[in-house]
Amino acid sequence: MGRFSRDKGVRGERMWRDVCRAEGYNAERGCQLYQRGSEIADVIGLPGIHVECKFCEKLALRDWMIQSVADAARAEIPIVAHKKSREGWLVTMRAEDWFRLYREWEAGRNI
Repeated sequence: MGRFSRDKGVRGERMWRDVCRAEGYNAERGCQLYQRGSEIADVIGLPGIHVECKFCEKLALRDWMIQSVADAARAEIPIVAHKKSREGWLVTMRAEDWFRLYREWEAGRNI
């Protein structure tokens, strides 16, 4: 990976961190350290979520999700937070995890 790509990746991690902070989470960059047998997420501070963060023009979502799943601790939900230049952030996750979260949300609704 070239310096430009690395710098853009760091900038993307900071941007996603700032989005998380704006939503009320005490997020920080994970700095690619290793801990307890799994890689620390690109951005930490979302309890139970392992974030793989990408800021690039060409999408490789399956590859990125494979990386997030491989790096996540057993109890974490792996996601990919990604954006292209001049576009908003998107979050990609496995369908099984989405349904798990949706069921939790649905169970908590006051109908």
